[in-house]
Amino acid sequence: MTSNSLFDLTGKIALVTGASRGIGEYIAKLLAQAGAHVIVSSRKLEGCQRVVDEITSEGGSAQAIACHIGDMAQIDDIFAQISRQHGTLDILVNNAATNPFFGHILETDLSSFQKTVDVNIRGYFFMSSAGAKLMKEKGGAIVNVASVNGVIPGEMQGIYSITKAAVISMTQAFAKECAQFNIRVNALLPGATDTKFASTLIDNPAILKQAMAHVPMKRVAQPKEMAGTVLYLVSDAASYTTGTCINVDGGYLIA
Repeated sequence: MTSNSLFDLTGKIALVTGASRGIGEYIAKLLAQAGAHVIVSSRKLEGCQRVVDEITSEGGSAQAIACHIGDMAQIDDIFAQISRQHGTLDILVNNAATNPFFGHILETDLSSFQKTVDVNIRGYFFMSSAGAKLMKEKGGAIVNVASVNGVIPGEMQGIYSITKAAVISMTQAFAKECAQFNIRVNALLPGATDTKFASTLIDNPAILKQAMAHVPMKRVAQPKEMAGTVLYLVSDAASYTTGTCINVDGGYLIA
């Protein structure tokens, strides 16, 4: 547990989606280190359980619940389970996302379009709605993992960028309307990060070189470098912070 009381999450119930690997895994582990009971969620239970086992082996508290946020029935199921087991939710981190198409925007097919919208917009919206309903009685914090692509569209990543722009707007809309319930809603905007999700960019030397030319720090982020910002946003250190989007991008958006 962190020694700084501003970042102490002891007794908090946190749900992190897309937490079986990458950015979500590091977020889940850091929130657990800060004292939260973390519900580790992703499409496949096995990956979630691996993260849970690592958290508990270090003295943290966690459980695994599988949920594909592109499936409305599964969203209903996970929140019903959380309500039965815990009766409340203090923290929601919407990190699960999809990017099934990499190519010219004019070549985007309907299937890729629909899948991206269903997960990245509809999924985030109804996860946030259900989570906020569990938080209404005593407040809470929601963090949406968007992307710098939501501000400057990534080349060959049109529909993904469009959905991430929607997440930024969604963050502000929920923040404005949920403040009355003491629910804070903010967003993390990662830059290029070394994850399997971003492998199309990271593993292509030509694309990577072009991307790094616009990053003052001249390197790709590691997934763990995203977790600290989320801890800040869900903690008492950010008690007067809502509707904000924090860029963690090595300076990309100022370059």
